[in-house]
Amino acid sequence: MLEEKLLNDYKEAMKAKDTLKSSVFSFLRAEMINLATAKKKNKLDDYEVVFVIRKQVRQRQDSIEQFTTGGRLEIAEKEREEMEVLKGYLPPELSADEIKKIIEEVVAAAGACGIKDMGRVMKEVNAKIAGQADGRLVSDLVRERLSGKD
Repeated sequence: MLEEKLLNDYKEAMKAKDTLKSSVFSFLRAEMINLATAKKKNKLDDYEVVFVIRKQVRQRQDSIEQFTTGGRLEIAEKEREEMEVLKGYLPPELSADEIKKIIEEVVAAAGACGIKDMGRVMKEVNAKIAGQADGRLVSDLVRERLSGKD
């Protein structure tokens, strides 16, 4: 279980006095506990843990952009380091070409012919991708395919 691995790595980071990793894991654990509480569960499954990690990565990406724009490069670099720690726990991401191939399969199977079918296509594509790609990228590629801009 990914949740258990994160907990063990958090303990190791605390023992090693690695402040970067321990703070990242601490915040991540809090988010996982919040999600587990919201879902009325004791433990999250790996898919839910990956969801939390991806959310944290997205937040770090947004922060990096804002800090870089604001000229706060030292804080942006710290956020970048934290993001790299988090990315180490994500499954390998699919390439855009692999995502497009999955989208084509789903569109053909579903008989989707326009943007009105986007919700149905997204649901099927997300089920096949299972957290191996950024949701924004998938959404953009599906929208592009269904609107005929390919």
